[in-house]
Amino acid sequence: MNYTTQMDAAKKGIVTKEIARVAEKEDMDVALLMELVAQGKIAIPANKNHTSLDATGVGQGLSTKINVNLGVSEDCCDVEQEICKVQKAIDMKADAIMDLSCFGKTREFRRRLIEMSPAMIGTVPMYDAVGFLDKELKDITAEEFLAVVEKHAEDGVDFMTIHSGLNRETAAKVKEERRLTNIVSRGGSLLFAWMELNNSENPFYEYYDRVLDICAKHDVTLSLGDACRPGSINDSTDASQIHELIVLGQLTKRAWAKNVQVMIEGPGHMALNEITGNVMLQKRLCHGAPFYVLGPLVTDVAPGYDHITSAIGGAIAASAGADFLCYVTPAEHLRLPTLDDMKEGIIAARIAAHAADIAKGVKGARNWDNQMSKARADIDFNKMIELAIDPEKAKSYRESSLPEQEDTCTMCGKMCAMKTMNRILNGEGLDI
Repeated sequence: MNYTTQMDAAKKGIVTKEIARVAEKEDMDVALLMELVAQGKIAIPANKNHTSLDATGVGQGLSTKINVNLGVSEDCCDVEQEICKVQKAIDMKADAIMDLSCFGKTREFRRRLIEMSPAMIGTVPMYDAVGFLDKELKDITAEEFLAVVEKHAEDGVDFMTIHSGLNRETAAKVKEERRLTNIVSRGGSLLFAWMELNNSENPFYEYYDRVLDICAKHDVTLSLGDACRPGSINDSTDASQIHELIVLGQLTKRAWAKNVQVMIEGPGHMALNEITGNVMLQKRLCHGAPFYVLGPLVTDVAPGYDHITSAIGGAIAASAGADFLCYVTPAEHLRLPTLDDMKEGIIAARIAAHAADIAKGVKGARNWDNQMSKARADIDFNKMIELAIDPEKAKSYRESSLPEQEDTCTMCGKMCAMKTMNRILNGEGLDI
C-alpha cells in the first residue's frame, strides 16, 4: 500500500520503518502507537529526504523529548563552530536540532546538518527568507515565502515552525491590548511587520492549504508557531496568546484532514501557577496535538541563569502533559550560546524532561534512578559516574577532591551514612 505521511500510513494500518523504530525505542505496542499517530496525538517527524534519521516520536505516552537550537547569524557566522555544536548535541542525546540560521550560506549549512544528524531537524523558514532571497522584508511576496518553505522541505527538514496563527484578527489583538514586551517571537515579529507594511493577511494563513500540500508531499511535520507567546510573565495567558491558540486549534484540524502531522508551540515566559492551566488549554483547544514549549521561563530576572528558570518551568509543563521541551541556555537574552552554554542548556533540559517522565509515569523512567540509588547504597562511585546524566562533570568533581578512604567522599568522610548503615546492618563495627 502507498502512503504520503506517517499519519496517512497509520490511518491505513501500514507499519512504516519509522513507526516500528519508535515503538521499539519507547517499548510501546505498535497498534497503540499507530492509533495515536492516526489521531494526531503523536507525531513522528520524518522527512522522506532525511536518510540519516533515527526516527523519534513526540506526544502522548512517550518520553519527553528535548530540542537544541543552533545556527549561524551575521555577528557569529562560524559555520565550523556550529557544526561542532551539532556533533556535541548528537553526542549528548538531543532528540532534535533546530537550525535557526539567518545569515550566509544557510542552505549549505542546513544540508550538512541533515546529512550528519540522526536527530530530527527543524527550521523556521521565515528566518531564512530575507537572507536567502536577498530582499528587504517588505518586498518579499507570498509566493517567495512559500518557495523558501519548499526549499527547506526538499532539503530534508523534518519539522518546520510556521507562524500561521498570526492572522489579521490576532494582530489586531496585539495592537489593541499593548503588552509589556509586545511580540518576542523573531518569526512572529517579522510576519507582523510584513503584514503591517503591506496591509495584507499573513501569507502562511491565507495560503495555508499550499503550506499543507508542501508538507504532505515531503512528510514534513508542521510545528505551528506561537508568534504571540509571552516574552514576560506580565504578558502570559493574555488575549493575544489565547486568540492565537484558538486559531492554531482550527489549523490543526485542517492539517490532519490532509494527513499532515502537527505539533503546537507554546510559551514562553510564565509564572509557575499558570503553567498547568496553559498545558490543559493547549491540549483541549488543539485536540491533543503534541505540545512543544520554550521553557516556560518562570521569572524574568535571571539573565545568565535562564537554563535554570527554563528547566523549572519545563519540568512542570512536561509533568502536566507537554511533550517536547526546547532547551534554553545561560546565554538566552544575552548572546549566541557557546559550546559550553549549549551543554549547560542540554543538561538542564534533559533533567527537566526526565523529572517530568517520572512524574507522569512514563514506562521505565524510574529504572535509571533506581540504578543510581543502588550504586549510592553500594558506595560504588565508578557506577555512579557511569549512570550520571553528565558523566564528564561527575567524574571531574569526584577527581578534584579525593578522600582519604576510597569508599567515602570529602563531604562526610568516615561519617558517610551509607557506609555506617552498611556496616551496622552487616553486623560489623564502626571506626569513626
